Amino acid sequence: MDAKRSIKDLLYEQVATVSKAVASPKRLELIELLCQSEKTVETLAEQAQISIKLASAHLRHLKSARLVASRRDGKYMHYRLIDRTVADFWVSLRELAEERLLELQQGLSKLAGGERVLDGLDRRALLDRARRGEIVVLDVRPEAEFRASHLPFARSMPLLELRRRLNQLPRSKPIVAYCRGPFCLMAGEAVELLRKKGFDAHRLEDGVAEWRYRGLPVEAQEGER
Repeated sequence: MDAKRSIKDLLYEQVATVSKAVASPKRLELIELLCQSEKTVETLAEQAQISIKLASAHLRHLKSARLVASRRDGKYMHYRLIDRTVADFWVSLRELAEERLLELQQGLSKLAGGERVLDGLDRRALLDRARRGEIVVLDVRPEAEFRASHLPFARSMPLLELRRRLNQLPRSKPIVAYCRGPFCLMAGEAVELLRKKGFDAHRLEDGVAEWRYRGLPVEAQEGER
């Protein structure tokens, strides 16, 4: 085998390192969670519903492929995406899978209850209506994720607080709820609750990663990245 062939094989092997690192459903879920904000291993394990030991093992694989970075703060290890390109990679991979796999399309349709708020309203029109105060955009993720990044003009109202804060919402305007993206259940649960209480509520399947991937603006609390 000549030298150039060996180099070419090595190049493919290096690319395969990344593909192997993400060849796990739970590692993909951890990437999606880290698209929202930096998190401790304990938080990631709880949100992905796996053990801390297993979460740590998955994160080591992702770190070895240089997809995530870590820092220690006392006894806690915090993880974050190495940069925005990893979030863009997750969105593009998910959308490719959705385009190619019928089972995924069917699953997403069931998750959305057949409704996608953007079917009749593009993202920039939604942004314009939110800017004019014609609709209320609710971010129902945990507050720490909202502080890290959120859609413009969105209000933070975590799902666990929604029921007791209903009196803060106007009944005269449509409400659009979003969470972590198409696979996330929180926005759907929020919409179900709001509709039961008489609100005109709709689910936005985009999360911050999808919004940013399309070149649309996101915001963060002062001091957050």
